[in-house]
Amino acid sequence: MQFDFIHKPCNTAVKVILQAGETCTAEAGSMIAMDSHLDVETSTYKRGKRGLLKSLKRMFAGESFFLNHYTANAESELWLSTPHPGDMTKVDLQGDKLIVQSGSFVACDEGIDIDTGWQGFKALLSGESFFWLSLSGSGQAILNSFGAIYEVDVDGEYIVDTGHIVAFDEGLSFSLSKAGSSWIQSWLGGEGIICKFKGKGKLYCQSHNLTAFGRSLTPHLAPKVRN
Repeated sequence: MQFDFIHKPCNTAVKVILQAGETCTAEAGSMIAMDSHLDVETSTYKRGKRGLLKSLKRMFAGESFFLNHYTANAESELWLSTPHPGDMTKVDLQGDKLIVQSGSFVACDEGIDIDTGWQGFKALLSGESFFWLSLSGSGQAILNSFGAIYEVDVDGEYIVDTGHIVAFDEGLSFSLSKAGSSWIQSWLGGEGIICKFKGKGKLYCQSHNLTAFGRSLTPHLAPKVRN
């Protein structure tokens, strides 16, 4: 399976090239176009398997209830994108586990297991959901971001503003802290709560914050007129 990205990093789409017999699992609604040689199966978990509880937890993590599985009968191409403009990146998993924040999963191959993990009340305080996706196994996965996506190799401590986290290796832990020397300075500086990562592993960040972008647009939106 091959992934080719176009229009990076602002309006990225991905062309997935599948050989005969290969299957790509993608978020419901992410398909732009596809070859007629692809068979599509929709399920709540893996192709040919049911996972109602897993799909319900996935909804709490901000993902879709259903997953689409595209299987090629001959060499085929599948185009995928996301609802908002931004970047995409490919992650290669080799038996390790990746924690993915709400809305950042796009697609993966059959070797990846998609589950949902509890991140505790600290995730809610950081502006994220209680549940985050957990990708494990061996294979390739596609993540998306709002704005550009970039990688950080953490070895020790690293601080990220909340809302800019895309994903991180399971070997990294995070705690919430204030950005300034006091909580008052943190709020006056516009940062508030930040996430402090510790450990050794890879961290994926996004250049823009979708929630902050929505708040910035709100004052400029015309009020709804009732008839």
